[in-house]
Amino acid sequence: MSDNLSELLGRKGIEENLFDKMGVLAKPSGTPSEEELALLADEFLIGKANAYGTATFYDFLKPENKGKKVYVCNGTACLCAGTQDKVNETLEKHFDADQIGHMTCLGRCHENSAFFYQGKNYSGDALNSLDDILDDKVNLNNDSYQVAASGKAILTAPFSNVTDYYKPFLEALKKDSADVLEEIKTSNVRGRGGAGFPMGLKLEFCRKVENPVKFIICNADEGDPGAYSDRYLLEERPHSVLFGMLISGYVTHASYGILYIRAEYPEAVEIVQDAIDELRDQGLIGKDINGSGFDFDLKIIQAQGSYICGEETALISSIEGQRPEVRVRPPYPAQKGLFNKPTVVNNVETLAAVHYIMEQGGAAWKAIGTERSSGTKLVCLDSFFNRPGMYEVEMGTPLSTVVNDLGGGFKSPVKALQIGGPLGGLVPVSKIDELTVDFESFANGGFLLGHASVVSVPEDFPMMKFIEHLFDFAAYESCGKCFPCRLGTKRGHELSTKALTSDYKIDRKLFNDLLTTLEQGSLCAHGGGIPLPIKNALHYFEDELKAYFN
Repeated sequence: MSDNLSELLGRKGIEENLFDKMGVLAKPSGTPSEEELALLADEFLIGKANAYGTATFYDFLKPENKGKKVYVCNGTACLCAGTQDKVNETLEKHFDADQIGHMTCLGRCHENSAFFYQGKNYSGDALNSLDDILDDKVNLNNDSYQVAASGKAILTAPFSNVTDYYKPFLEALKKDSADVLEEIKTSNVRGRGGAGFPMGLKLEFCRKVENPVKFIICNADEGDPGAYSDRYLLEERPHSVLFGMLISGYVTHASYGILYIRAEYPEAVEIVQDAIDELRDQGLIGKDINGSGFDFDLKIIQAQGSYICGEETALISSIEGQRPEVRVRPPYPAQKGLFNKPTVVNNVETLAAVHYIMEQGGAAWKAIGTERSSGTKLVCLDSFFNRPGMYEVEMGTPLSTVVNDLGGGFKSPVKALQIGGPLGGLVPVSKIDELTVDFESFANGGFLLGHASVVSVPEDFPMMKFIEHLFDFAAYESCGKCFPCRLGTKRGHELSTKALTSDYKIDRKLFNDLLTTLEQGSLCAHGGGIPLPIKNALHYFEDELKAYFN
C-alpha cells in the first residue's frame, strides 16, 4: 500500500470516488474501456497502470466481463444442492455461452437455483418462469424464507417507524459521547463478521486518535456462501444498520459513514438508499443533527465482485480505488484506514445490535447469552433443512436445538455442516450435540462460528470434491499480496484436482506442510483460514479420503 496514493485518492473526498466511477462506467458493457480508465487516471492524478490494475481485479469490472448478460450462482450451498447444472442448461437455451458469467453466493441459499439477470436475483422456482423474466415481468425475483427468534426477538423485532425508532439516537445526542461509548463497552457486543473482536474497543481506539476526518464503514460485503443474515438486515431492517452507524460516528467523532454493499445484493442497494433518503428528509443525517453540533452523512459504495473485500483492510483499499490487497498491520484501520484517516469497520449484524443497546442499556445486552459471547446471533440454514431460513438465537443455544428444533432436521441424509463460510470449520453431524452457538464452544471444538452460515454437505457429495472446491474458491479469490496464499491455494487446488481426475496419490506429508505454510505464513485470514475446514475433513472423514493419499 502506498500512503501517498491513498492520500491522492482521498483528495476529492468520498463523494467524488474513483471506485464508484469505475462501477458506473462498467454498467453499459460490463467493463470500463481503456480510454475511460485513462481519463479517470488523469482526473485523479494517478498512473494509468493503477486504474487499469484496479479494474482488472474485480469480477464485474474486468475485461472478461464484457458482454455478460446473466450470472449463475456458484456458491457452496448451490453446489452442494446440485441445482446449478440445470440453471446453466436452461439459460443456455436463451443466451450464448460467453454471455453467461458467475457470481459467488446471491444469498438465496434457502432455495438455491440462483441466478442474476438485469439487476435482480432469482432463485427457487423462478427458473420455471424464465420466459416471463426475460419479458421483464415484475416481482418474479421475490423470495421468502422462515424468519424466527427462539427467544427474545432483537435483531428480528418488527420495525416501528423512523420517528420512534430514532428516539434513542436523539437521546444519545444529549449525552456525553464518552458515556454512550461506555454502554457499548458494557454490552461486550463482539463483531459478528468472523473474528469476534469487541466493538466497543474498536470504537474507543478510533475515538482516541486526534484527526478532524474519520470514517465509519459498514462491511456489507457478505460473501460467505450459506450466509444471508446481512442481506436480511439490509433489505428488511435497514434502519437498524444505519442507526448503528450514526451512534458509531457520534462516539468516535466521525462525520462520514460508508456502506460497502456487495454487487450480488442489488435489491439491498436500492432499499438502503431509500432508507438513507428518509433519514435526510427527517433531518437525522447531515449538518448539525437536531441542533447537537454533530455532523454525519452516509453514502453507499457498491462492490464489484471480490470475496477478499470482506477483509477490512482490503475493503478500505477497494473504496479508495486501489486493488483490494490486504494491508500489513499495524497500523490498524482505527489509526490509519481509509485515505490514511482513522476508520472503524464493522459488519452489518454488529451494527444492527446497537439499537437495542442504546434503548435498553449495555447491561441488558450483556445479560443475554454467555459470559464471553453476549447477545443474540443470527443463524442461516440452507435448503437441506425441513425449515430453511434465518433464526435469531441467544448465544449459548445448543447447535442441536438450531438443527433439529428450529430447522426441523434434514430433508435428506447429510454428513457434515460447514459453518462460518469457506474458511469456517467442517462440522461432522456426529459433533452437532457437542456444540453451542457461541465463539468459545466452536473455537474449543476446533471449528469457527463466524457468520454462523450453515451449508450442508450431503452424504453422496464426495469429500475430496468438497476440498477441491474450497481450494478453487480460495485460489480464485486470493488478493495475491502474499506468497503463501497466492501460491499455496493454487497448489492445493492442483493437487486435489489431480487426485480426483487420475490415479495420482497426494503425499500426505507434503500436503500437511502446505496447510501449515498457509496457516502460519499468510498475511490474513483468507489463506490462514482455508486449512481449517480441510484439516477437519482429513480428521473426520479419513476413511473416505484415504484413497487419495499415500
